[in-house]
Amino acid sequence: MTQRPLSPRLSIYRWHVQAVASIAHRASGLVLVFAIPFYLYVLSGLTGDAASFESTMSALQSTLSRLLVWLIGVALVYHFANGIRFLCLDMGLGESREMLRMSAKAMLAIAGVAAVVLAAVLL
Repeated sequence: MTQRPLSPRLSIYRWHVQAVASIAHRASGLVLVFAIPFYLYVLSGLTGDAASFESTMSALQSTLSRLLVWLIGVALVYHFANGIRFLCLDMGLGESREMLRMSAKAMLAIAGVAAVVLAAVLL
């Protein structure tokens, strides 16, 4: 009996930019879903009485909160831009192999620019 290789063989698998963009889209969606309780907490603190407003504002000034807001912001920009890319693909636009590569690279570049801009603003 011959032993068949595992599929995909992770030791030799070459990651394509389209796969990275797709996995990053799913990961950014998870970040956004898990960010909902954080945003609800912030909104409830900001719309409450003066004491809760002050405590929420001071909590948002911490490094961890700024990092969390940065992560959520990058995920939001990436997920939005890549979602538009997927909508275009669903309409049949840009389905060639080269356009798929270029659009995936563009989405990752947009996320990189968003990360730098948001880091300059928030951190």
